[in-house]
Amino acid sequence: MMNKYSDDTPVVLLVEDELLVRMAAAGDLEDAGFHVLEAANADVALAVLETCSNEVQVLFTDIDMPGSMNGLDLAENVQQRWPHISLLISSAYHKPTSEQIPDDGRFVPKPYSSEDVVQHIRELVTSQ
Repeated sequence: MMNKYSDDTPVVLLVEDELLVRMAAAGDLEDAGFHVLEAANADVALAVLETCSNEVQVLFTDIDMPGSMNGLDLAENVQQRWPHISLLISSAYHKPTSEQIPDDGRFVPKPYSSEDVVQHIRELVTSQ
């Protein structure tokens, strides 16, 4: 499948159920030079990945959200099905251990600064 983002700009799938948080994070990531795909929950994220998993390089997901699975379950699912996608997980209420985060995923606690998130994503993209 052709990558529709052929300018080598990294693509981030942002999964966050709080609309204002998602909008702010998407704006920050776009300002930092990333293409951003948005999903309100894991079910939407999986539907997005069914059609464009080749383009997505980083999954940035909240842990707590409505739907059939939380962010850790989503990360596990993505890691198994699309192992090329790097994982960045966030939460205000949980602090998962490195064993709980699939693959070589990273964790950033909420509230996070956009600089921290951008730095993590840049490092994840560079290490691919």
